[in-house]
Amino acid sequence: MARPNKIQSPEHLWDLFQDYKRSVKQNPILKHTFVGKEGRSEYSELERPLTIEGFECYVADLGVIGDLSHYFANTNGRYKRFLTIATRIRKEVRNDQIGGGMAGIYNPSITARLNNLVEKKEITNVEQPLFPDVSENDGNHEDTES
Repeated sequence: MARPNKIQSPEHLWDLFQDYKRSVKQNPILKHTFVGKEGRSEYSELERPLTIEGFECYVADLGVIGDLSHYFANTNGRYKRFLTIATRIRKEVRNDQIGGGMAGIYNPSITARLNNLVEKKEITNVEQPLFPDVSENDGNHEDTES
């Protein structure tokens, strides 16, 4: 007989994600800065981005489950009923990261790389001879036939 899932239903997974999202957005990162010529110590709040890894750590810290990868990968077809919610969670995380990157809340370069949005530039390498052969039809020499 198979072991029961640690997360009983897709709704339970969604509720856990909503709790994670609330927790992340209510607990900004504190960036320590030194201001002015006297170097006054201050803290500024930076919004935390949503991440799949952060969600996995969150549910592990709650003691629910240590690894969510099976739910997201549908390992051996055992988690099929979780696929819709897993896809929605991925999209929510991606939307938060891309939107935050576009608004300048998060580092746009890192956000783009994490979400495979890096522009691809095609570079063609045309070899140019360093010293072109002047004897080949340069207009200064007449071609002679033998």
